[in-house]
Amino acid sequence: MKIVFETKRLILRELNLSDSQQFFKLNSDFEVLKYTGDQPFSSTSDALKFLKNYTDYEVNGFGRWAVISKESNLFLGWSGLKLNEENMIDLGYRFFQKEWGKGYATEAAKGSLEYGFDKLNIKTIIGRTSIENKASVHILEKLGMNFWKNDNCKGIQNSSYYKIDKVQYDKRKKNQL
Repeated sequence: MKIVFETKRLILRELNLSDSQQFFKLNSDFEVLKYTGDQPFSSTSDALKFLKNYTDYEVNGFGRWAVISKESNLFLGWSGLKLNEENMIDLGYRFFQKEWGKGYATEAAKGSLEYGFDKLNIKTIIGRTSIENKASVHILEKLGMNFWKNDNCKGIQNSSYYKIDKVQYDKRKKNQL
């Protein structure tokens, strides 16, 4: 189990095959998937197959990471970076409904940005969400990401694209010290 980084309350580690049951549950919740454009898994074996074929860590050196509570050691969801279909580094996160509103998405996403900029030397990171997903828009703005454009994203009409580059990130980080 490779730990990528930790935050105050969370451990972010590489996804592994033992996550298949929780990954299935997370990606079977229609409310969780509402704004993602993703289809739900139909079974745990579908989730297991996805995890077996997940090559982002090997191919890109980063990916979506399991988010684990330090306090309970429970799988809360995932967060992380991926090289998307537009050849841009995309910040993403997805959590069980019962974990919404606790600040986990913001904390994990902030850690993912820090890891991307400080450890991987990524130049620009984007975030995409449906305009209707007010919670996700709020998180991206809270992270200091700036509105870039509206476009379609994975079949979702009216998606908002946000981005932040390393210079903006470093300036924001310096001002928060």
